[in-house]
Amino acid sequence: MANTYRALVLDSVGAALRVSKENLSAPKPGEALVRLRAAALNHRDLWIQKGQYAGLKFPLVPGSDGAGTVEKIGAGADASWLGRKVIINPSLDWGPLPEAQGKDFRILGLPEAGTLAEFVRVPAANLAAMPEHLSFEEAAALPLAGVTAYRALFARGQVRAGEKVLLTGIGGGVALFLLRFALAAGARVYVTSGSPEKLRRAAELGAAGGIEYTRPDWAESLQAQAGLFDCVIDSAGGPGFPKLCDLTRPGGRLVFFGATAGNPSELPLRKVFWRQLNLLGTTMGSPEDFAAMARFVAENGIRPVIDGVYAFEQADEALRRMDAGGQFGKLVIRIAEG
Repeated sequence: MANTYRALVLDSVGAALRVSKENLSAPKPGEALVRLRAAALNHRDLWIQKGQYAGLKFPLVPGSDGAGTVEKIGAGADASWLGRKVIINPSLDWGPLPEAQGKDFRILGLPEAGTLAEFVRVPAANLAAMPEHLSFEEAAALPLAGVTAYRALFARGQVRAGEKVLLTGIGGGVALFLLRFALAAGARVYVTSGSPEKLRRAAELGAAGGIEYTRPDWAESLQAQAGLFDCVIDSAGGPGFPKLCDLTRPGGRLVFFGATAGNPSELPLRKVFWRQLNLLGTTMGSPEDFAAMARFVAENGIRPVIDGVYAFEQADEALRRMDAGGQFGKLVIRIAEG
């Protein structure tokens, strides 16, 4: 095995990713060294590049999603992982409580070197068997968005077969996993988007209906179309969030894992308590969530929706596609053929 490997390095805020030769070090006790075959991008990588993330220390190797084969195992780690195809749980040091992450929680790719590289060192406890029906590119699209969606939908949202679910902002990686997972669980799913084309594509994937959230009467029109929802899952927040309270049935659940549109200007507290709504925040997922998500994907033969696969040297081009907001599905970086 070579003593160096290629990695995509970010040197400063706003800089383009550059290909760098890095020294390859052996896994520490409890770690695994994974030879990556594919990685995938998340908005987190874009926000890091733009300087919109805390704890930036340059140079850094971003990337939280990866799939590959285990090349070496450190002392005390389970040697049965050697040579196996794996995906990587990007939630590091979740902590002892499944209900919420602990103070040492962090996400692979900052500050630790991430998956936009030919090799990555991770705790062996963060490995999971790659679902056999997936290619490396499909598997690489799974970890961060998949565990976020699984926890939001099942651990927090408690969605069950026969329930009616609303997913906002369809088109991104998490939202599309939410759609895939909810449909596999037997839920009836509606979506919102600013793009008629994304609504059309969501319908092709099985969404029962949807609406453009750019319409002034979007919430009222959606309620006329679908009624009220057992569970609503949102990642935007912003001025439209109070309307989501209107769309949640009495006693229903409103789950949220982001605030890309900012904090709501007002929250209808009287409506929340009188209708006994459950507002549920969620972030990433516990080790138990990740293991359950990987099993769910394997058992149901779920395939990620992939917008495009890019060569290693084209990762910055993929980030520009993400920044433009036009993607429908995950953006994957192919690191090695095969």
